[in-house]
Amino acid sequence: MSLLTTLTRNWLTRSLEPFAFKNEYDNHLEFEREDKLGLYVHIPFCRQLCSFCPYCKQLYDEAVCNEYLDHLIREIHLVGSRLTQKKQATSLYFGGGTPALAAARIGEIISALQQYFIITEGIGVELHPDNVNEETLNILRSAGVSKISIGVQSFSDKFLDLLGRKDFEMKQLEAALQKAPFDTVSMDFIFALPNQTFEDVKSDIETAFAIGANHVAIYPFIDFTFTGSNVKAMAKREKRKLLDDITLYCRSKGYSRDSIWTFSNVPEAKYSSMTRENFLGFGCSATTLLRNQFKINTFSAAEYQRRIAGNNLPTSLTLRFTKRQRMIYYLFWTAYSTQVDAEAFERFFGEKLESCYGFELWMAKRLGFITEEKGVFRMTLKGAFYYHYYENFYTLSYIDKMWSVMRTHAFPEEIRL
Repeated sequence: MSLLTTLTRNWLTRSLEPFAFKNEYDNHLEFEREDKLGLYVHIPFCRQLCSFCPYCKQLYDEAVCNEYLDHLIREIHLVGSRLTQKKQATSLYFGGGTPALAAARIGEIISALQQYFIITEGIGVELHPDNVNEETLNILRSAGVSKISIGVQSFSDKFLDLLGRKDFEMKQLEAALQKAPFDTVSMDFIFALPNQTFEDVKSDIETAFAIGANHVAIYPFIDFTFTGSNVKAMAKREKRKLLDDITLYCRSKGYSRDSIWTFSNVPEAKYSSMTRENFLGFGCSATTLLRNQFKINTFSAAEYQRRIAGNNLPTSLTLRFTKRQRMIYYLFWTAYSTQVDAEAFERFFGEKLESCYGFELWMAKRLGFITEEKGVFRMTLKGAFYYHYYENFYTLSYIDKMWSVMRTHAFPEEIRL
């Protein structure tokens, strides 16, 4: 584990205690009083398993997928049936895997969730470019989906080859989007690939907007140890210049920035399943974040279904937060949006942000990482890069280790980070 992440965690939590994820769980979730609750559904099936992708996934088989979805709907009822009245949820996102492979049953899953939740900010689904056809898009629209995210990764053949992705028909994708519009059409790209230039990324961004996207997500390549990818990460200095050039270019074009990696050419277009104060996760490997705990479902689809069949939640590991740990988790993911609101922090924790982290905020200002206006702390260009730099350490020190274990052990005894 990186010394940097360990020392940072110890300092910010004011404790030497690690994050201890234990094989324990309650067979119900206390979420009834949580505000700003997001919903996430994980569908792990793909037609092709990309070597660079770290997420929980398996090859698509229609019968296997349908059996999984039957259990997924049962999990929704297990969790939602605790409510005595419908609860407001900010949003619903389907991730994977390639959830659009289950497009014919997305409406059934949404209907199950709508028995318990009122979704106020739209429903989003991830798609592979191969799934972007008029029939699939119309099925999703009819089910109530208002946002889609297409995992393009690159329009360049050389980078698709590097990532082990096949080429796709861009004109077909453009035609389908014109016939079946959505509030948000986001396209995902990877930057910081070997020998990738600013012109390469700029071309991807402009092509995306030209063929029907109104939002782009430009994620850095991260070399997870367990994915089997041979792609090497870009050097730090080169990566920083590339990220700065991308950001400055998007600013010059008047694109709105709603997170570290995302830009839109219309302010209303947003797509992010990450920046939520609390959320419920359904499906194998899905996570649930509540005020006092963080839960991770088993990565094994078979064990997930076995648990659900026994009317038990499929939780594999649970972290029970100390208050300071919860504050750090809140700040880390809220900062993903490039800003932190001191009033929102105080509403959530009942304590002033400056009282808890006044020195750190002062230091961040002095170092040029943030600015402040009326209690809102915003990242500078420099701060955004170092957030990315630290997030890379965090990912390799925490997520890489955890997912490495959970991919091979359905219910590990404990993971200490």
